[in-house]
Amino acid sequence: MKARDLCVVLLAVLGLPSLLIAQGPPEASRVEAIARMLPAAPRGVGRPITDRAAWGVLAKSPAAAKVIKRAEGLLGQPLPELTDDLFLEFSRNGNRTRCQQVLGIRHGRLGPLAAAECIEYQGRFLPEIEKTLVAICDEKTWVLPAHDGGLTNFKGTRITIDLRSSAVGWELATVDYWLGARLSPAVRQRVRDELARRIFKPYERMVNEGKPRPWWLVGRSNWNAVCLANVTGAAMAGVESPARRAFYVASAEKYIQYYLEGFTDDGYCSEGLGYWNYGFGHFVKLAETIFQATGGGVDLMADPRVRRIARFGRRMEIAPGVYPAFADCPPHATPASWIEGYVSRRFDFGWPEGSRDRLPLGDAGSPVMTGLFCFPNSASAREVGPAEPRQLPPRDWFDKAGVLICRPASESTRSLGVALKGGHNAEQHNHNDVGSFVVALAGHATLVDPGSEVYTRRTFGSRRYESGVLSSWGHPVPRVAGQLQRPGRRAAAKALSTEWTDDADTLVLDLRTAYDVESLKKLTRSFVYSRRGAGGLEVTDRVAFERPEAFGTALITFDSWKRTGPNMLRIGTGEAAVDARIDTGGEPFDIDAKPIEEDLPEKRLPTRLGIDLARPVDRATIRLTIRPAE
Repeated sequence: MKARDLCVVLLAVLGLPSLLIAQGPPEASRVEAIARMLPAAPRGVGRPITDRAAWGVLAKSPAAAKVIKRAEGLLGQPLPELTDDLFLEFSRNGNRTRCQQVLGIRHGRLGPLAAAECIEYQGRFLPEIEKTLVAICDEKTWVLPAHDGGLTNFKGTRITIDLRSSAVGWELATVDYWLGARLSPAVRQRVRDELARRIFKPYERMVNEGKPRPWWLVGRSNWNAVCLANVTGAAMAGVESPARRAFYVASAEKYIQYYLEGFTDDGYCSEGLGYWNYGFGHFVKLAETIFQATGGGVDLMADPRVRRIARFGRRMEIAPGVYPAFADCPPHATPASWIEGYVSRRFDFGWPEGSRDRLPLGDAGSPVMTGLFCFPNSASAREVGPAEPRQLPPRDWFDKAGVLICRPASESTRSLGVALKGGHNAEQHNHNDVGSFVVALAGHATLVDPGSEVYTRRTFGSRRYESGVLSSWGHPVPRVAGQLQRPGRRAAAKALSTEWTDDADTLVLDLRTAYDVESLKKLTRSFVYSRRGAGGLEVTDRVAFERPEAFGTALITFDSWKRTGPNMLRIGTGEAAVDARIDTGGEPFDIDAKPIEEDLPEKRLPTRLGIDLARPVDRATIRLTIRPAE
């Protein structure tokens, strides 16, 4: 891949800024103002173990016994070993799964053990907690192998902060804040020394001196929100000086702006729904942490952009429980209910999830989540009115992103809904998918975007679009003169026209720039979604070349399929089956069905149903009419 193209890939996947952006520490006056809002002593999320009244409330929760039982199951259990060989596997062959699984088990123990000890207050979980804390502090690095390509963290020649190291830092600082003097002095000191060495000192140097290069501070991807939330949360719990803690709050307030700029003005998250859960979920945690620490003096949720971003998950719903897996997203991703509950309470959306004022203890899953949302002291813990009836509008149009969600007129499970995507091929966690679409019926996505692959070294490098699910091969879009779509911002859909009515929604896109084909004169794709009867979708591709070229399109499915007639396909089974009628204007065509043999998170292979004209053409029209099977 050419150097320019590699830059395009990295900018899109990582959400890096394409222009030099001013950096440096926050204004001293702002730090001073925030310092006056903060408590004199560090205060992490949740309450210390000595606050028996607060923990007594959680002890009465129906989930308390389950938390204790889970912690009891960890007593005496050895931690899975983190060997050098396991860490170095990514550098050898690009596999990141096995090591990450072990790391997750190791530090995932802290949540239930610490919560159980605080509920019981008997000391029987302390030895296991201390063993786990020391084991994590003994790790050569807290950084993931995939984020330590040069092995500088592993070798100890440089310390950087990544998604995992910052998360480990916040969790260790929270456990230390909860348990306090119940931990032995030696273990407490070890935790604090490692937090200073691995998190606080590198972060302060990065903000103040720009070393190491603060790419995620000025990046527009989930990295920005995740790392800022984790580092700031750790500082609130583990930094003694109010002035120094204020530096962390002011830095987060300054640099989180870059994350918010990563959304289009209509609130669309090009990273996909899974990364909205992850990135925006951490934004919510950051906002709530700072709100609590400053007594409401700093409120990141008050930014008017946040209200639009907060609605993204709900607006992407095609039908109850069905969402498109655009970008790097698992096929069955749904919005996190705790996020939707929080933003519903905060913005008075009236969603059913907002009826709970706190997160139930059993849903917390980590010390941070328990501390933030299980105690009755969060910004969201307030009286709310009754939930409004769950009724979505007939469509949601993200005009800046070029994404349209069309819903049926009735709530019948046999009514068809769709997600239609324009966009461009330099989005964050980009797939080459300009013109893609998803069809849902009976609570199931029958025609799909297959979502992300299991991450390897290839996923985030120059070979990214060799993947059959990340390239346009794995999406229901045209193949032009034998070519797939190209990456980059120039590969963009242009909305030529839109029309919304009660009966039908129409979106016409110009897809020509998505293909690097010299002879291509015209390529448009029109979507017509009908709400009449059980609903339907008509997809029409019109192409013109300067000379005859090959042309075809595709449908993607995880379901079974069969050809039921010369021009008809049946895809799916039971209530979720659809019929796809193919009209090529008399041009002969072939059906080329091939599995997309990539490693997907759910270990299922999607099928690409290629619909290819049998001979080169200088102009052609392919129309697919998709309706519920009769």
